[in-house]
Amino acid sequence: MARVAGDDPNQQGLSAAPAVPGFLEPKPIEKFFNRAFGLLVGLGIGPGYMYLLQVRGRKSGRVYATPVNVLDVEGKRYLVAPRGRTQWVRNAEALGQITLKKGRSRQTFRLRPIPNGEKPELLKIYLERFVTAVQRYFPVKAGSPPQAFRDVAPTYPVFELQPVGKP
Repeated sequence: MARVAGDDPNQQGLSAAPAVPGFLEPKPIEKFFNRAFGLLVGLGIGPGYMYLLQVRGRKSGRVYATPVNVLDVEGKRYLVAPRGRTQWVRNAEALGQITLKKGRSRQTFRLRPIPNGEKPELLKIYLERFVTAVQRYFPVKAGSPPQAFRDVAPTYPVFELQPVGKP
């Protein structure tokens, strides 16, 4: 079993759903590919749904960047953190906004956290749309009904992206 940051073996869950860690630390090879994808997406190369997320560190003030898959559903855009409460999530929550970059294009968004009760349908769509990239982070299999995501929804941060007007 992989060692996972945020995993507490003494914590007792109230649900029969498989335990999902608070944060899944990327393996060295995943860090390498994230950097490579981040470089390509930053240059404007990559699928239409992939962007380079930029967020200022809540302690350092430094700008951090990571590639992300943006979920478009019924005219709204969402960010899902399949690895849980990662550093980008914590920084974004502290700042309340992020910037998405692709090539020369940059757009800043305010984040609206999605309540747990609204997450199951979005998690289902996210998993089905990006199954090859994210299935390993979900104890629920792609194709499962939205109800199957109810017990794990609190462990996956989901945000609606609300565009910030240009100054």
